[in-house]
Amino acid sequence: MAGIGIPDTLKGRSFTRVSAWSPDELRLALDLARELKLERSRRKELRLLPGRTVGLIFRKASTRTRISSEVGIAELGGMALYVPAADLQLARGESTRDTALVLSRFLSAIVIRTFAQSEVEEFAEYATIPIVNGLTDDSHPLQALADAMTIRERFGDLTGVRVAYLGDGNNVCNSLLRIAARTGMHVVAACPQGYRPDQTLVAACREDAAATGGSVEVVDDPREAVRRAQVLYTDVWTSMGQEDEHERRLSDLAPFRLDEEKLELAGPDAVAMHCLPAHVGDEITAGVLYGDRSLVWEQAENRLHVYKAVLALTVR
Repeated sequence: MAGIGIPDTLKGRSFTRVSAWSPDELRLALDLARELKLERSRRKELRLLPGRTVGLIFRKASTRTRISSEVGIAELGGMALYVPAADLQLARGESTRDTALVLSRFLSAIVIRTFAQSEVEEFAEYATIPIVNGLTDDSHPLQALADAMTIRERFGDLTGVRVAYLGDGNNVCNSLLRIAARTGMHVVAACPQGYRPDQTLVAACREDAAATGGSVEVVDDPREAVRRAQVLYTDVWTSMGQEDEHERRLSDLAPFRLDEEKLELAGPDAVAMHCLPAHVGDEITAGVLYGDRSLVWEQAENRLHVYKAVLALTVR
């Protein structure tokens, strides 16, 4: 398609976690997402995946991942096939290996939204088509790409941007640390004891940051984290499967709420981000979420553009 160049370097590759792609490959995806967003604003049809069918295997409920997937595939000229995991023979004991081998004969790619990261990795090991991680308990790479795209749109570049993450060091935090480190950002995660991101992952992110000029810190004090930050980021405190811990989590994480005071402490140009769904009054206040310094809705929209970029780059 004229005006859009799709290199072959990532064809057939899976995107199971941020670290599966190099810094240059991540920037390639971000550059393409920017082009696709521009072309969409011009109402241009880009049939980059004609005749391709992409399977969506979901074990978890979804708004943004499912809708952006189905819309994105359609806008690229392909077809989405939504398959709840409970409807597959996987639910009756068929192996992941057999499922991956069979579905590779029918589909051009698979997006998986599930609990265990190991399930996504096993699909990628045995499938002969690209496997895209739509969220696991450990990582959320598509969200991280959308986050990076949103930050770059706001500040013009990622290198040197200061990001403060507040709250639970969960899958979103893990992937944010990874992409920040691989793109030269300075990121501080403020998480209480018992909610910190995995130390092995933090150490690996620091190695990445050393190569890109970025930095990665984990601190206990949210006020320390937000000072001089340009982006304040939070996520839900009680994820799917943690409902019985809700009250304890509210109590433990209350000092880490993204509110107007922290936004003002960061500075007049600081912006707020949240990957949604949001629980207003828990991890974020209504004034911040719906205020004029919120990038949340741009962030949500950008899930569509990065998803399209990942598929355009990987599907043969």
